[in-house]
Amino acid sequence: MIADLNNNVRYLQIAFNDDLRMALRIIPAIPQSDRILIEAGTPFIKLEGMNGIRTIRRLWPGHLVADMKVVDGALGEVEMAHRAGATAITILGNAPTESHNLFIRRCEELNMLSMIDLIGVDDPLKVLRPLRRSPDIVVIHRGRDEENTRGKVIEYRQVTRIRSKYDTLISAAGGVDLREARSAIFNGANIVVANIVNPEDGWTGIHTTDDIAAIAHQFLETIS
Repeated sequence: MIADLNNNVRYLQIAFNDDLRMALRIIPAIPQSDRILIEAGTPFIKLEGMNGIRTIRRLWPGHLVADMKVVDGALGEVEMAHRAGATAITILGNAPTESHNLFIRRCEELNMLSMIDLIGVDDPLKVLRPLRRSPDIVVIHRGRDEENTRGKVIEYRQVTRIRSKYDTLISAAGGVDLREARSAIFNGANIVVANIVNPEDGWTGIHTTDDIAAIAHQFLETIS
């Protein structure tokens, strides 16, 4: 059985947003660790579907995040991801409160981690206050299209506000490299999300040309 996440441990989430061929090549090089989660990113899922998640599950025994960014039809999407082998799933913060409540309840029933992604949300508490139960994880997310916009940062100032009222883990995503990972942990995040990226694409993350095992170990040391 895959262990629950521990609030006193810091985790690395490695996200795949390209095709299955990249995942098949890179995942075997990632060190097996209870502190590493693998993410099937939204573009990956749109391209490869549930079969992509099933294939990653065969490669990776630990936590597998389906970045579905659920907006509606929460019950069906949670069940779909669960059948494919995901142990965690995301819903957009901007989804209706009714969807959030159904989503969190079904995740609990299926022993999945519920993750609310706050991309595009200015005030997390407006999302969290109406909920019957808090999610397992809140994702503070600077979108990929925002990475190169001057002044757009990961909103770490929200960590204390969320933590003061809710018993939930905090994940930081959006252009995370080793330096940003260090900042995320310093500001109270439990999980840092690093994308696997092609060097020519210009995005920040772990390059496909890097020594993946060595970089993963560097991240784990940095966030310890």
